[in-house]
Amino acid sequence: MKERRKRLTRHVISDKMDKTVVVQVERVARHSRYGKVLRVRKKYKAHDEQNGCHVGDLVRIVESRPLSREKRWQVEEIVKHAEELPELAPGVLEVEQ
Repeated sequence: MKERRKRLTRHVISDKMDKTVVVQVERVARHSRYGKVLRVRKKYKAHDEQNGCHVGDLVRIVESRPLSREKRWQVEEIVKHAEELPELAPGVLEVEQ
C-alpha cells in the first residue's frame, strides 16, 4: 500500500525549544470574495530528536501521530545546512555621528 503521509520541504525559523523546530510554510492563495492574491504563511512545529536543525536549515518534515499539543510533524532529513555567516570586521559596526 502506498504511504499517504504528507511531506514538506521548507526552512527552519526557530530552534529555541528542546527537540522541536518551527518550520514556516508560505503559499500563494486568492481571496475568496475580493480576488486579491495573498501570501499565506503557516508555522509547523516538528520533532527533531537529535537537535541537529538550526535556523536557516532546509529540512524535509513528514506528518506523524500527535506528539504533543501542537506537534504533529517530524524532521525526516536535513536537506541543506544554513551557510555560515561571515565574521564582521571590527570597525564595521561603528555608528557615524
